[in-house]
Amino acid sequence: MCCVMIYNRLATLRTMHGLSRQELADKVGVNYQTIGFIERGDYSPSLELGFAIASVFHVRIDDIFSTNVFQPMLGEVKHEPKIK
Repeated sequence: MCCVMIYNRLATLRTMHGLSRQELADKVGVNYQTIGFIERGDYSPSLELGFAIASVFHVRIDDIFSTNVFQPMLGEVKHEPKIK
């Protein structure tokens, strides 16, 4: 497999938790532009970064990233309102 598209819900989760790209980037140790690239699907994160992002939101990595198109989130991902 050469080029597998990785879909993500990162922008949705980040917004739900009231985090800016910069705030999320600071929590996982990357540049804020990297978060934007991931959200747009221009960059697929390493496993290490994927797990770090999932840890910030207290969800499983496959709640954020998938090789299949996500259906709309209708309460299927449990989360806490804001992460501080």
